[in-house]
Amino acid sequence: MADDTARSSRTSAVVDWLFRSRTDDRLVVGQPPNVRALTWPALWALARLASAPRLRRLLDAAAALVLAAWALDELVRGVNPFRRLLGAGTLGWLAARRLPSLLRRDTV
Repeated sequence: MADDTARSSRTSAVVDWLFRSRTDDRLVVGQPPNVRALTWPALWALARLASAPRLRRLLDAAAALVLAAWALDELVRGVNPFRRLLGAGTLGWLAARRLPSLLRRDTV
C-alpha cells in the first residue's frame, strides 16, 4: 500500500511539473488556438488543393513558416514544460522534414 501511495505521489508531482502553468498555477494541456494555429492547417489544405506546382510550393513554404513561428513562440513563451516541449518537437519535426530537400538543392 505504501508503494502505491509513493508511486501516486511521484506521478502527481510529474504531472504537476509538466502541465502546471507557471503564471497562474492552473493545469494546462491545450489552449484556444491562436491565429497561427488556425492559419497553418488552412495553408496546408490549400497547398494540397493547388494544382499549379509553383503555387503549391509557395503555400507549403508559407504553412511551414507559420507553423515554425507558432512552435518557436511555444518554445520561448509556453506556459509550462509540456507546451515548450511541444514547440521544440514541432521545430525538430519541421527541420527533419525540410532540411533534406534544402540540402539536395544545387547551390550556385
